[in-house]
Amino acid sequence: MRGVAPRNSHGRRDRTPSIDSVSLAIIEQLQEDGRRPYAAIGKAVGLSEAAVRQRVQKLLDQGVMQIVAVTDPLTVGFRRQAMVGINVEGDLDPVADALTAMEEVEYVVMTAGSFDLLIEIVCEDDDHLLEMINKRIRTLPGVRTTESFVYLKLRKQTYTWGTR
Repeated sequence: MRGVAPRNSHGRRDRTPSIDSVSLAIIEQLQEDGRRPYAAIGKAVGLSEAAVRQRVQKLLDQGVMQIVAVTDPLTVGFRRQAMVGINVEGDLDPVADALTAMEEVEYVVMTAGSFDLLIEIVCEDDDHLLEMINKRIRTLPGVRTTESFVYLKLRKQTYTWGTR
């Protein structure tokens, strides 16, 4: 069946994009420096600049990677970051979708463990954090409990784990 994704153990189509070693090498180059020129990447991985440009666009279109500027929130006016563990009653998807739509929520993770969801939020100050937790997160239908972990100091934040 050419062009059809194989079925996984649950009988669903596997939608994971297949990534070859050259694309992995391109990703590693961009993780080292997201502004690295395509010509330099091409030289490192053995492709032309145009071929690298096409592969990068395909990886972006498939949602395999993003190229973004990463800031230290404290340096751009945000004084409070927190991880929030959330327990949900019933289906996680509507709560996860609602959290994903909130501008202050940086990421949403469904977990197995003490919490159903873990989110990271970035706020302007403590009042903003309180408003987020008390008025916007805890009031979502299905949210049973929350536990907040306020960041006192960010010691490490990298996105260079490579492609192992």
